Amino acid sequence: MANPAYPAYPVGLRLAGRRVVVIGGGQVAQRRLPALIAAGADVLLISPSATPSVDAMAETGEIRWERRRYQDGDLAGAWYALIATQNRDDNERVSAEAERERVWCVRADDASAATAWTPATGRVEGVTVAVLTGNDPRRSAAVRDAVVEGLRDGSLVAPGHRHKNTPGVALVGGGPGDPDLITVRGRRLLAEADVVIADRLGPRDLLDELPPHVEVIDAAKIPYGRFMAQEAINNALIEHAKAGKAVVRLKGGDPYVFGRGMEELQALAEAGIACTVVPGISSSISVPGAAGIPVTHRGVAHEFTVVSGHVGPDDERSLVDWASLAKLTGTLVILMGVDKIGLIAAALVRHGRAADTPVAVIQEGTTATQRRVDATLATVGETVRVQEVRPPAVIVIGEVVRVGASTTAATLTTPAKPATSATPGSGSTPELPTTSA
Repeated sequence: MANPAYPAYPVGLRLAGRRVVVIGGGQVAQRRLPALIAAGADVLLISPSATPSVDAMAETGEIRWERRRYQDGDLAGAWYALIATQNRDDNERVSAEAERERVWCVRADDASAATAWTPATGRVEGVTVAVLTGNDPRRSAAVRDAVVEGLRDGSLVAPGHRHKNTPGVALVGGGPGDPDLITVRGRRLLAEADVVIADRLGPRDLLDELPPHVEVIDAAKIPYGRFMAQEAINNALIEHAKAGKAVVRLKGGDPYVFGRGMEELQALAEAGIACTVVPGISSSISVPGAAGIPVTHRGVAHEFTVVSGHVGPDDERSLVDWASLAKLTGTLVILMGVDKIGLIAAALVRHGRAADTPVAVIQEGTTATQRRVDATLATVGETVRVQEVRPPAVIVIGEVVRVGASTTAATLTTPAKPATSATPGSGSTPELPTTSA
């Protein structure tokens, strides 16, 4: 075991393509995995169970998951290991193997027994700030916050102390996924939170910046998978606020755009709890923009309509007048409609929209895994199936799709992985530089 009298030696690990083993799929893993994924690590998760958000990372292929407990030999070939289980015996066995195999190892349960420590990290304008202060993680986070804020405003002056948020709840729109697209106010409230109740579609990379004492509650709602019931979310907001804690409800996009934010606000009001609403950048506008598509354009579209596609046109629960939408000439943006897009496209054509109307489907917009697939109303259902498009994805219908396709030099802020664009039955569409807002 390392001598505690000596300070840790700071180093930046280059883990791209290198094997990293994570033992345990709980809240600690949920917070640490996004940074490992962003570093390009070849991540193997070993755990009998996982939170819904970690499950989603495995489902989308960002990590590999073996659903079992740790076995001796699991660290073979690893460069780095994270132990994040509540089983002390398993943790000791993994730690012993890491020592034998000379694998740098972080222990969430006992930092003194680890060979590596995870610093408090923050990122701003291409700079990664990592702070270690021995056994004082709250101070690490405070110093990190001060440096990041100083870099952001150009002052580099650390405040004397961190301001504590008053008890209550903040409904924070986190934007479309890129952590840089949350508002300044939203990020500040997140930094002051005692409890964060986070959606899967929120900017998950920001969870890794939270101090260790912050409780993160996973409210992921995975399509056709596990989810936290809305009533349970409301109860959690009320319970923690009444306990005198500063609570942030971190949501994807904007809280009031298909985000059920008003339901949560009403529940809090009935309980007599103060609530602050922080608007967020809606994916209905930002994701098309990130793919080079303006939702309006002079001489092409004078209006755009945002529609939920979570129920089909023939579903009795639908509140959408698809016949009227088909007669509009502007842009139609559909959220939560990947699995229903074939039915939606058929309904629009049946009610008069041209079958050759261009359609763009942007999956995981503004993130590193963004991709754009192009089609028409006649072909989009089959295209989405063949291209294996998965939620979350934003669907844009209208002539603005062609405007975006003609702009080959679009440059926004955060480059994402390029994607193929195919229009079955109507020839190929030129591949675009896929960018993020």
